[in-house]
Amino acid sequence: MRRSMVGMLVVAVALSTPLAAQSVLGLGFVATLGSGWQIEGADVGLARHVRFGPFRTLGVGARFAGFVDEGAIFGGTRGFVSGLSLVARTGRSQLAELGDPTNLTTFGVDVTFEATGYLAANSPLSVGSQWVAFTVLPGLRFGNPGGGQFTLMVGPTVFVGHTTNTRALLSLRFDTPLARRGAHP
Repeated sequence: MRRSMVGMLVVAVALSTPLAAQSVLGLGFVATLGSGWQIEGADVGLARHVRFGPFRTLGVGARFAGFVDEGAIFGGTRGFVSGLSLVARTGRSQLAELGDPTNLTTFGVDVTFEATGYLAANSPLSVGSQWVAFTVLPGLRFGNPGGGQFTLMVGPTVFVGHTTNTRALLSLRFDTPLARRGAHP
């Protein structure tokens, strides 16, 4: 009996990476907006703080979602879609601070850029069952600068497959640091 070693190798690489290198764990809800068939699901990702031009965070993520017919009252779901994302986020421009210095909450804006490859089963979309998407997500980020942070992002996403389609994408995310070794930007 033959089994694929790919899954086991991916897990081995992920577990052998030092925890400090996996500086941020992100969890979230993602959905395209509009009428007709839309994508709704969950995101999970790992990111690392960097200083690379305007970008302060680079990461990878996985998206697991289903197709939902926004016009249907009953039986409006069909198919499954998964994606692998490469993510780059700019530094936050701070808008406001609340609280005392020991328990500070900040509000700011940043921009997230995503490139995502999708693979779908039973896709009702005209782009087909395999496509890539390029997304620009301006976001409002709030929370403790050294701890958990919430982000609300809305922006355009361009699907490129059999056809090209542009939709709005909504993302609600929670990011939390996994480990600390020294100061983070």
